[in-house]
Amino acid sequence: MKRTFSILLMVGAFLSLSAQEDLSVNSYWAYNGNMTNALYEHILQYAFNQIDARLTKVDGLKSASDWAVRQTEARKILSEIVGEFPARTPLNPVTTGVIKKDGFVVEKIYFESRPGFYVTTALFRPTAQNAKLPAIIYVCGHSSDGYRNAAYQQVILNLVKKGFIVLAMDPVGQGERIQYFDANGKSIMGATHEHSYPGTQSFLSGYTPANYFIWDGIRAVDYLLTRKEVDPARIGITGRSGGGTQTAYIAAMDERILASVPENYITTFDKLLRSKGPQDAEQLFMYSLKKGFDLSDLIEVRAPKPTLMSTTTMDIFSIQGARDVFREARKMYCAFGEAENLMMVEDDAGHASTKKNREATYAFFQKFLNHPGNAEDETVELLDEKDLWATPTGRVQSSLKGETLFSLNEKHTDELLKKMQLEKQENPDFYRGIAQKAKTLTGYCEPTLSKDVIFSGRLWRDDCAIEKYLVKGAGNYYIPVLRLSSGARTGKVVLLLDDQGKASAAAKGGIAEKLAQKGYDVVVPDLNGFGELGAGFKGGDARIRDVPLNVWYAGVLTNKFPLAVRVEEIKILVDFIHDLDAFGTLTGIACGTLTSDLLHAVVINRAFHQIALINPLISYQSIVQERNYHPKFVMSAPSAVIGQYDLPDLVAALSPLKICMVNPVNALDQQVDGSLFEQVYSDARKKYGSSRNLTVGCNEQDVFSKLSQWID
Repeated sequence: MKRTFSILLMVGAFLSLSAQEDLSVNSYWAYNGNMTNALYEHILQYAFNQIDARLTKVDGLKSASDWAVRQTEARKILSEIVGEFPARTPLNPVTTGVIKKDGFVVEKIYFESRPGFYVTTALFRPTAQNAKLPAIIYVCGHSSDGYRNAAYQQVILNLVKKGFIVLAMDPVGQGERIQYFDANGKSIMGATHEHSYPGTQSFLSGYTPANYFIWDGIRAVDYLLTRKEVDPARIGITGRSGGGTQTAYIAAMDERILASVPENYITTFDKLLRSKGPQDAEQLFMYSLKKGFDLSDLIEVRAPKPTLMSTTTMDIFSIQGARDVFREARKMYCAFGEAENLMMVEDDAGHASTKKNREATYAFFQKFLNHPGNAEDETVELLDEKDLWATPTGRVQSSLKGETLFSLNEKHTDELLKKMQLEKQENPDFYRGIAQKAKTLTGYCEPTLSKDVIFSGRLWRDDCAIEKYLVKGAGNYYIPVLRLSSGARTGKVVLLLDDQGKASAAAKGGIAEKLAQKGYDVVVPDLNGFGELGAGFKGGDARIRDVPLNVWYAGVLTNKFPLAVRVEEIKILVDFIHDLDAFGTLTGIACGTLTSDLLHAVVINRAFHQIALINPLISYQSIVQERNYHPKFVMSAPSAVIGQYDLPDLVAALSPLKICMVNPVNALDQQVDGSLFEQVYSDARKKYGSSRNLTVGCNEQDVFSKLSQWID
């Protein structure tokens, strides 16, 4: 056998001189198609199953009592997925200026929805007022200038000219509430990323970021009720796009809002996920699909209160989804005997507010807030953006030095960490229970171990062979795998995971080749989201630093995270390795972000004799405590992990397994020094005691040399 392998090796070396090396596997199998979107599509299968389960339940509802039971259930789910609101604290409203115009007055105001969390607003009110008037909260979409944007002013000023009081407010990350800006005060992220960047940290700490937005809206209602000019029985809310999102949320959770017009937002998750995908962080509720809650429920929990769905046929939010919502919600309104209270207007346009839809909005509020008048959309004179600033600089952060989503979540995280530390002290089985916590939080399911393995060819180098395989994954896709071997058959196998992809790891002179030269059989796959199974999903609006957070958000909705998918794939690959003729002992090596995946895999399925982690993230805690974290680390984490366990806890739970960690990094992707590592991993050190099985090398220049010393 050895002589035959040597002859083949020489032949292969000769042939390799005249052939360019191709380390791809899937490209040969045209039937498999383009698998770069496999991760998103795999997670969506869970989403569609969850959506179908909800539809099966809702389709059986007939009577008013049936729908009432469902409404109670949906309200309970909504409360759970939004999370508990803080106690009401003083609003401390401050009026910073007044603008007088022909027929109306604008008061520039800010208030505190939470202590130190400033909401900038403008109250538009008619000057001619003999009685209490209906009031409408206007929540703007994703514009950097907030409600001052011309499209939003068109609606606001028309409403006030028609005799409504309008309270326009800046959402977090927009207008005067921008959190990430340059020296000139300009946003460095844009509105959607202003939500997703800190919102992702919030998800990691188990707090749905929409909670902050909704509470701002609820406190806006509180403020309106302090105004003597406002009729508390006639309050409405409207907004477009992201403002449509908040309109639907706030109206669903505040019973004081009588009439609601969400514009350019309402659709179904089925149609959203099939088109643009999950949107930015505040447009998601954690585990909503898993718990059986769809966007239809935002309308239905309000029934039979008046709601107008304002839609366009070429919107980014699917019109078919909007029609599906209307059809389902109408059944509830009909069962309650108030079919006329649910309306839908539809115009042929893109993601925009049209004249037809604006006039339908005015007429709707005139009818249901009992304030009749002319519903014609008038030409208005726009106000200058700076004239509407409620703060001197037009930035809350520079003028008032208030809280941000990041700072609020940092405080929330501190409380979670204190509780977890207490649990460690009081619960002797804390580390024993981590495997189950990891399964629950990531959405891990024991995979069916398929024997569907396709050998796909062999390449040769001077001193090793490279075999190609496709191994059936946990879903409708195959894992591309390379196997590097010198033919020594030592019985020692390495599973090598590299976040730069298998082609990088198996490159000439790389780690895989060097290990093969030392007599190891090295199995190098592209796990889902990397290499040939790269995260190809381009939809949504939360791709930050080329990291597709929208794919991770699909995990937030379903409780099936990319991390769980890859941990399942590692289990499948271990089974594949067991079938290799060379199998004896198994070493796991992971590089970069995949170190977190390997740690989870070993905790959940202890199939490795030893593991090495190269450039591992030092902790999930560092992600939520670094204002400028790199989002790539989030893709290997579950939501709500902070306060449940952390990466050092996974290491501690593996004691006395032999572990080598080389050049750990923080969430800025910067190497940390040994003293910080020892501080963060102090509990893990205690678990390992006097054992030398936990080896650490910080700021190592020759990574392979360190790895080679350890693995031998």
